[in-house]
Amino acid sequence: MKELVFNVDRNRTLPMYQQVYRYIKAQIVSGEIVENSKLPSVRQLAELLQVSRNTTQLAYEQLQAEGYLRSEYKKGYYVQASISELLPISEIIPHTKASSKNIVNPTIDFQAGAVDGNNFPLAKWRYLSNKVLKDNLIFQYGENQGDLLLRESLAKYLFQSRGVRATSEQIVIGSSTQQLLMILSILLKEEHNQIAVEDPGYNGARELFLLQSYSVVPIPVKEDGIDITYLDKCNARLVYVTPSHQFPLGITMPINERYNLIEWAEKVNGYIIEDDYDSEFRYKQQPIPSLQSLTNSEHIIYLSTFSKALLPSIRLSYMVLPKELLVRYHQIASLLQQTASTLHQRTIHHFIEEGHWYAHLRKMKTIYKRKMKVLCDTIQMHFKDTIKIIGGSSGLYIVIKVATKQSEEWLVKEALKNGVKVYPCSPFYIENFPSQPTIQLGFAGLEELEIRKGIEKLAEAWLNIE
Repeated sequence: MKELVFNVDRNRTLPMYQQVYRYIKAQIVSGEIVENSKLPSVRQLAELLQVSRNTTQLAYEQLQAEGYLRSEYKKGYYVQASISELLPISEIIPHTKASSKNIVNPTIDFQAGAVDGNNFPLAKWRYLSNKVLKDNLIFQYGENQGDLLLRESLAKYLFQSRGVRATSEQIVIGSSTQQLLMILSILLKEEHNQIAVEDPGYNGARELFLLQSYSVVPIPVKEDGIDITYLDKCNARLVYVTPSHQFPLGITMPINERYNLIEWAEKVNGYIIEDDYDSEFRYKQQPIPSLQSLTNSEHIIYLSTFSKALLPSIRLSYMVLPKELLVRYHQIASLLQQTASTLHQRTIHHFIEEGHWYAHLRKMKTIYKRKMKVLCDTIQMHFKDTIKIIGGSSGLYIVIKVATKQSEEWLVKEALKNGVKVYPCSPFYIENFPSQPTIQLGFAGLEELEIRKGIEKLAEAWLNIE
């Protein structure tokens, strides 16, 4: 298939599997590869491009996850139904003469939601997935609450790693944190019409509750997390927080403030929705116990996800409901179809039980710790006191405050002109906007060389400004 033969640039900072993924995606969207076309096998494409099978397998799986390809058993990969979306120019990777007019400089994207796909244990995952495919499980819809075996594995893992006390009956699995928050917004609506949120905070949660006609109350975030004195002054009995790695500032709520927050929930007879995302990745000290592990009370709803440690295409999150909410959940459970892949759920169960999950976390923690250090050291080298780094000891991104009279919007635009994509923090604020422009930089999906080059380009764009 000649349209898939292009030059993979081994000297380029963009991982090779992403070059393959983006090229095929561009060919599909442009119509060069038409609907129902059969693509070369993983092995054939690897030989054509002279790359590893792991590279082509990752590219195909990402395209399949996004709906561009479908996999037919014992037949191979085919182009899915025609796709009408248009790619931004920066997504196209044209290496052929026919498309040379579209050549653009690639951007270095400091996206906070990206992960390191090059170090994913694909061979182990494929082996376990194939094992699951031999089970009759794949011919069933699965349980609305999630795969029982995975829920049992999660109950053990959460207790060992985060001190969370839960039975498998209390765990609900979904395809994303957003989906689980949607379920919660339905469960809690009978007794709650207000929710307090961190300001700044995760706008995805805020917008979802607004969509469900909740009144959203912004609560300022201090150096040690959400300001509980403001919570005491509002009428909300429901609060959404990210205490282990506050989004977006990366603050870790200290133990005394955690107890104060629990005391507030008990006093008002309300609920704390604890989003424990990124809690696995701490680089300078051991994780502080989850809120749920600090009390026997029924006032905490625990949320977390696998997406930060695995791959974005393996969409799987989970929550632990207090027993009191389980009654209401089971009343509406028949209306809530399971959106997480049954195949992925059972594969993750085996991944945990056979010890691969723990080994993968240890490996990724080492890799991300090194990337974090490279990012912070390079910023310090180029910017010195011009930039203040926030959240440099945990998570998969940092926030920087830039000492300049220029606006956040200006910084983002100038960075993009220099081939670097960075992200403004203003969408995360409601009222308590910072005095200086604040930018979010994710590093997990970048190689160390890309991180260094990206910061060098930012220095070229931003330094000597007033």
